[in-house]
Amino acid sequence: MFKIIDRYIVKKYLGTFSFMLILLSIVVLVIDVQQKIPRIENAKSVDPKLDLTYFLIHFYPYWIVNLVVTFLSILVFISVIYFTSRMANNTEIVAIISSGASFHRFAKPYLYTSIFIALISLTINHLVLPWANIKKNELEAYTYNQRNKDKILGTAPASAQLSKTEYIFVNSWNKRENRGSGFIFQRFDKDRRMTYELKSSEVYWDTQKKQFVLNNYFEKTINKDDTEKLGNGFELRKSYGHTPQELFPNELLGQNKTTPELLKFIEREKEKGNSNLNSYLNELYQRTSMPVSIIILTFLALSLSSQKKRGGLGINLAIGISLAFIFVFSFEALKVVSENKSMSPALAMWFPNLVFLPITLYLYLKRANQ
Repeated sequence: MFKIIDRYIVKKYLGTFSFMLILLSIVVLVIDVQQKIPRIENAKSVDPKLDLTYFLIHFYPYWIVNLVVTFLSILVFISVIYFTSRMANNTEIVAIISSGASFHRFAKPYLYTSIFIALISLTINHLVLPWANIKKNELEAYTYNQRNKDKILGTAPASAQLSKTEYIFVNSWNKRENRGSGFIFQRFDKDRRMTYELKSSEVYWDTQKKQFVLNNYFEKTINKDDTEKLGNGFELRKSYGHTPQELFPNELLGQNKTTPELLKFIEREKEKGNSNLNSYLNELYQRTSMPVSIIILTFLALSLSSQKKRGGLGINLAIGISLAFIFVFSFEALKVVSENKSMSPALAMWFPNLVFLPITLYLYLKRANQ
């Protein structure tokens, strides 16, 4: 008997979740396209092929993957509240408990299904989502307003620390064209005394040979006795072990890397002393904390909606949507707090789970003992 009930609950869980997932994707896609059409039309001035059809094929399918992963735990939460409230209103839960099953036994299919979805989410977050983000981020900046687009594709000063003693500065670097002016490379010894300097009026990235090409360069080597060796020329090719995207990373770069790649990148950025490291650490920790929240929110939804209430389904959905908003907002707010270095990234990305877990346990045990 209980196996039949388990299958019934799992079917309800996955069916409602799938419906919510498809509905959200369609509604949000339509709204987002309508909102961003003017910006997409402006992208045609950069490249004529970047029309709406091109974005619908090459951007939005990958954008939806990112959207679904972001809101997966919330979709699960609302789905569980919805179908469990209907079961409670139809007195199905009372009948199951009255047949001799404990509330813990009734909750088993919720646990197994939430773990199943969490494991799928975990795999997607660490391995599949970065691939989708690579495709998405090639066009993402064109959907931003002008100010945010310039941060990704525009021209601005850039700098990088290659090691504890090596630095690169570019007075003006265009991230879309990978070209700039006013290039300076400096090397120091352990006493912070400059031993080598290389300057060029222009610099660009050779994609095929994976090298920086310096035009009209001037170099200076400072010997231990303070004598200098000077050199200059029209063209010099240099490889600094990284692409321009890695030397001058933007906020989207961390999204493009699988977890093993991201761990190596973070380690390299730590050695370089990157001041924006927390944004990449947020990405790393969120990939695990969000799937775990699926299990927590499943049991929170079960505890809130498994008992018939005055107001029925409507009141449960109102509570669920309110809590979902708080949960999502807390993640986004804590990202900003972490990036401002007011909280460690690990604590920031796990804090919502740490807050919701004891609340869930209290409500679940209270419901189970009724």
